Amino acid sequence: MVAGAEVVCPQSVPVPDVQFFGKGSGIEEVEIEISSPSVGKVRVADSVAADLPTSQLGIESPEMISDLSLESSVLQYVPSIRSGSFADIGPRRYMEDEHIRIDDLQAYLGSLFKFPNPSAFYGVFDGHGGSEASAYIKKNAVRLFFEDANFPQTCEVDDDIYLEGVENSLRKSFLSADSALADDCSVSSSSGTTAIAALIFGSRLMVANAGDCRAVLCRKGEAIDMSEDHRPIYPAEQRRVQQLGGFVDDGYLNGVLSVSRALGDWDMKFPRGSASPLIAEPEFRQVVLTEDDEFLIIGCDGIWDVMSSQHAVNLVRRGLRRHDDPEQCARDLVREALRRDTFDNLTVIVVCFSPLDHREPSTPRQRRLRCCSFSAEALYNLRSLLDGSATR
Repeated sequence: MVAGAEVVCPQSVPVPDVQFFGKGSGIEEVEIEISSPSVGKVRVADSVAADLPTSQLGIESPEMISDLSLESSVLQYVPSIRSGSFADIGPRRYMEDEHIRIDDLQAYLGSLFKFPNPSAFYGVFDGHGGSEASAYIKKNAVRLFFEDANFPQTCEVDDDIYLEGVENSLRKSFLSADSALADDCSVSSSSGTTAIAALIFGSRLMVANAGDCRAVLCRKGEAIDMSEDHRPIYPAEQRRVQQLGGFVDDGYLNGVLSVSRALGDWDMKFPRGSASPLIAEPEFRQVVLTEDDEFLIIGCDGIWDVMSSQHAVNLVRRGLRRHDDPEQCARDLVREALRRDTFDNLTVIVVCFSPLDHREPSTPRQRRLRCCSFSAEALYNLRSLLDGSATR
């Protein structure tokens, strides 16, 4: 699967053309631990999801909160968005990933659209069977996801009708993109791509996913999956595949494909209008961002094949505390995956929700001193040497 270019939009003016992108011998060792001054414990409060229904959250349901003032304060939180990304071919011969990141969607699309503030859009497209499908989606992302999909426009994001409209528009864009790949003669029928898209409107985060890319939210250091991998071996996907006439062989859909949802791959799909084991229908998860939410990681399966969501969150969190650079964090994630012998292309986007240089103080770490141990003979020789020096 392929990683590739990126559209990077600064938060002020849209850029029309941007390049993408020993033991033994009777000697024992003794360890002494010296602890730094104790730090008071911080209680992590339960996350609040305001007025979102549980089915929309896609994460563990927070307890209902009746305090309307608290609910209002959560909805009034406005993230400060900045991002960084990195892509690498990895051990593959060809690069098939593509990605797009737009930190300021309103500035990028101009006056034709009206979005809440802030507004941002990110996507990772992990191709297979060649790079044609992922390259096509990336090149036509704005048209497919916003223009042709009749994306709803309003400044009020707390309206359930608006959120439903956004979800319907995103679903339509995935299905339209799938059909467009069938119609474009420059795209091979054996080429396909997984796709994950993340939208931020005000304090709302919505993720749409088809395939095995993954989005992970960091909330007070805890990794929260904002998407579910669509692999044929997972029970829900396997049941759906089998009900529609497909089969799973050694973890592969019809013995060929390692994902059960993707755009393109029309040589494996039934004619349009027919239900197929391989589908482009995305699944959605959304959440209300609060001050507890630190950043979002969006990556292709080359990352998640070799590390857990929590490990990735820990690595990025440590990096942000050191240098506060999301692009360097994305680079570090790719390097970590390579160190762990991933076998795929690699693409990562890191989206921060706090302003630049908003670093949390790092918790004091215990300093560990290792004491050398001496045999009785060595201690006698050292004492004799010191006594001799003192009498001179």
